[in-house]
Amino acid sequence: MTKKNIPEAPFAGTASGVSRRGFLKLAGASGFAGAAGAAAALSGVARADTATPDGTPEQIHLTWGADPTSEVVVSWASLAAATHPRVTYSPERGRRERVDAIQRTYTDGLTGVVVFTYHARLTGLHADTSYRYEVTADNDSHAGNPFSAGFRTAPRSRKAFRFTSYGDLATPNTGWVLSSPQSRFAVEAVERFQPLFHLLNGDLCYANLNPAHQTEVWRDFANNSQTSASNRPWMPCPGNHEIEFDNGPQGLNSYLARYTLPDNGTPYAGRWYSFRVSNVLFVSLDADDVVYQDAAAFVAGPAPLVPAASTGNAPVAAGSSFYVRGYSNGEQTRWLEKTLHHASHDDDIDWIVVQMHQDALSSSKTGNGSDKGIREAWLPLFDRYGVDLVVCGHDHDYERSYPVRGCNHHAGVDAKTGEPVDTLQPKPVPHAQAGANTFDTSHGTIHLILGGGGTSAPLDVYGVDTGNGNPQAQIFTKPNRPVPNTAPNAAAGSYVRPGADALEDAIWSAQRDTGTGYGIAVFDVDPGEHGGKTTITMNYYHAPGADQTPTPNYELFETVTLTKSRG
Repeated sequence: MTKKNIPEAPFAGTASGVSRRGFLKLAGASGFAGAAGAAAALSGVARADTATPDGTPEQIHLTWGADPTSEVVVSWASLAAATHPRVTYSPERGRRERVDAIQRTYTDGLTGVVVFTYHARLTGLHADTSYRYEVTADNDSHAGNPFSAGFRTAPRSRKAFRFTSYGDLATPNTGWVLSSPQSRFAVEAVERFQPLFHLLNGDLCYANLNPAHQTEVWRDFANNSQTSASNRPWMPCPGNHEIEFDNGPQGLNSYLARYTLPDNGTPYAGRWYSFRVSNVLFVSLDADDVVYQDAAAFVAGPAPLVPAASTGNAPVAAGSSFYVRGYSNGEQTRWLEKTLHHASHDDDIDWIVVQMHQDALSSSKTGNGSDKGIREAWLPLFDRYGVDLVVCGHDHDYERSYPVRGCNHHAGVDAKTGEPVDTLQPKPVPHAQAGANTFDTSHGTIHLILGGGGTSAPLDVYGVDTGNGNPQAQIFTKPNRPVPNTAPNAAAGSYVRPGADALEDAIWSAQRDTGTGYGIAVFDVDPGEHGGKTTITMNYYHAPGADQTPTPNYELFETVTLTKSRG
């Protein structure tokens, strides 16, 4: 990255009397333990010297290509333009190959910093095979001892495998808003479980909450996640905090420059995609396109956000937000239906797992809650084509739903007036039982909130039990934009983002972790035998006490088994 001028203007009203915490809340028995030095046993750290910027690779991470059995993309960044950036790789016993990387750059719209990223697509790989690789460039200051790591390709046939998931990771550098040392332990946790790959469910690093340092926050995030992401694909989806002012039509330039993801065949490359491993189809979506809530960064005021003069961008006025609902004009939803329809007719696909950031089913009271936009656009498709599991982040907690299918109409109420509101309340399948830990997902979809990666936000509190055994959930049912701040101590000309506009009983909520917001979900897929059952067993591990003091100790919270007849 080449640094230019950095603006010093306040963002989200830090000079307006609107508290930083207030802005953030509206924006957005067996177990294992790890020693503090666990990372020493993992990949070496690649990090360039900021005093002498050159083409030294850092922020190294992997993603799947179009076919995870034969394609892996190695991506990285450098502080200055790299000369002849490349990857050399080979199977554990085999001939070494070299792939030259493609450079992708962007200039941050607020700071004027130029970011250099590189992407090398490794093709023709053997399925279910371990590879070693090295990353370097002619102007790599570590060229004599280049960064090296390894990965394993996906199996071609039905074979057992493991994947992990969480969202809302942030960085271990506590100088940034919404970051915590817990994010380092969260990355180490992925490595201890040794999955084939990891799903990162949006809100990767919260760079847009640090507008004068966006590229630095991205760098800290990527150098932290490199400890795991250089050894196995980390497959992300965009969240509301990937949306940045003056960084492209949807504000996703930072995200799109850093990741090469499977092509979706639309003009919106990188925003949504799918890939298949063994008997599971994974579908990653950008829920920013359909949600009602406007939860990306906004300028709380009263002062505008002033970009660096070198960018040529005008000041962003107080009250401005980056609301992108509907940006694809339905293209994403049409792609989703086509993808799910094809999967429903493929006898080799038994499971469909969807990843997105925002939540259709969340009873968080202090976080965001649920969004009717997802319920309207995508839940009918999940029902029609038999989606088994949805993993999300967004709310910084853990919550699991019963299997749901269909909805109850007019079961909600307006948050202010109490008048009936149609929230499209998801309906648990008739045989769902409290305390059960095995579910046949051919009858309905289970939704998981996994927003406990590493952010410093306190544990989201769940809605109060209304007396019928169910918490009360908040629902966004209409567009939600910043409004003038009318609080008694608010500065003139400042803004806030209002909360959800409706409430409903969360009859769909089956399990919540009320002790800590931090955790990791570990999924083991067993394809089963022909004519029998196939299963996905989820073990959710949480980190008790991490909300007060970051800890490497994760303990088993619950085990849930999804089952169905093999196709």
